[in-house]
Amino acid sequence: MTDSTTGSGPAGQQKIDTSVPHSARIWNYWLGGKDNYPVDEAAGDAYSAVYPGITTIARSSRAFLHRTLTHLVNEAGIRQFLDVGTGLPTEDNTHEVAQRLAPESKIMYVDNDPTVLAHARALLTSTPEGTTAYLDADLADPDRILEAAARTLDLTRPTALILSNILGHVADYGQARTVVTRLMAALPPGSYLSLNDGSRGVDADYERAQDAYNASGAAPYFLRPVEQIAAYFEGLELLDPGVVSVPLWRPHAGGPVPAQIGEHGGLARKP
Repeated sequence: MTDSTTGSGPAGQQKIDTSVPHSARIWNYWLGGKDNYPVDEAAGDAYSAVYPGITTIARSSRAFLHRTLTHLVNEAGIRQFLDVGTGLPTEDNTHEVAQRLAPESKIMYVDNDPTVLAHARALLTSTPEGTTAYLDADLADPDRILEAAARTLDLTRPTALILSNILGHVADYGQARTVVTRLMAALPPGSYLSLNDGSRGVDADYERAQDAYNASGAAPYFLRPVEQIAAYFEGLELLDPGVVSVPLWRPHAGGPVPAQIGEHGGLARKP
């Protein structure tokens, strides 16, 4: 088993302000996690009072990740995962899903949030056969991410890049596209991109709630048109059903017909 963390200093070295709400902790609260504070719960409740569907979006995003991971391990044979924009650990994180199905799986998590870093060191563990590592790095520095990832993952072998609800934090769409392109360019053929983000064009109430949140002074998250989310996959081979509202991506058979929400994603293979 290998568990490691690389970054700028020990957990807690960067001050974590618990007096103001924090986007990662609010998302954790919507997912049913416990790594949040009363101020985050209050902010999350205020948002959900305006738009009750936000908890459905958060949990549908997580369920999409689980389904894509299951396909990657069971059907595509992937055993290496680069998860950028990890967020706070909750139940069934990437390493737990992948290593439950294939204990030898290797996972590199990347985030640059001191709150996430503090919890990652305590909560991200590994099977004896596999590896779980954490890197304190910024999404805007893909070269540093790749350099560090190569110390945990064999980037000459197919690897899955996970970008779940992270690119909306990049204000400039062109920069977001560049990050995806740079990261995928470093991975060999047979690698995969699993990506999902908040979208416009489906739910006007969600868009109004998010725009109001962004205007409040909190760290913004930008919803993007579906065609912009789909463009992240240019040059890759999209698996059926393509880029869709995440509940519609290969839902479990026998369940109710899922409804569309303002969250789109897909899974694609690098040829």
